[in-house]
Amino acid sequence: MTRDDREPSTDRAAAAAGVGLAGPASAKLERERLDAFLTRHTAAIERRDAAGLAAHYTAEAIIVSPMFATLQGRPAIEASFRSLFTAFPDWKMQTDALMIDPPQAALFVTAQATHEAEFFGIPATHKRFEVQIARYMTFADGLIAHERRVYDFTGLLVQIGALRAKPAKP
Repeated sequence: MTRDDREPSTDRAAAAAGVGLAGPASAKLERERLDAFLTRHTAAIERRDAAGLAAHYTAEAIIVSPMFATLQGRPAIEASFRSLFTAFPDWKMQTDALMIDPPQAALFVTAQATHEAEFFGIPATHKRFEVQIARYMTFADGLIAHERRVYDFTGLLVQIGALRAKPAKP
């Protein structure tokens, strides 16, 4: 047997840490699993499936987001996706880059949408925006346990006309 063909680990400490398999072959397998999961996750975003997206998170998952602050648990996560898809019904994301280092993954996307309904008290402006988003996720038991989203929320508000930016003074 080569190093790359190791059997699943029976080590209890490894299992408790969520490792499950030992060696390079298992690392490759875990990367492939996370890649497939993120493909399904992206497809659920394209379908605007709030309930399906919430199911991709652990029961007590946490999301830290400039738009929604800190969310905890599937009900709050599902509600945030519903709010997003209501305000921006044509929400689209293009994956720019993906980095996987189990149990973490970073997904870099460009999102585009039109503001078509009230959002945080801001009436629909019918303006489009584009924003680059970095999503850093930690997985547990095959689901997202923690996610941190980084993007320019102020820039998004300027693009939809909710804020006005003053030009910089020379």
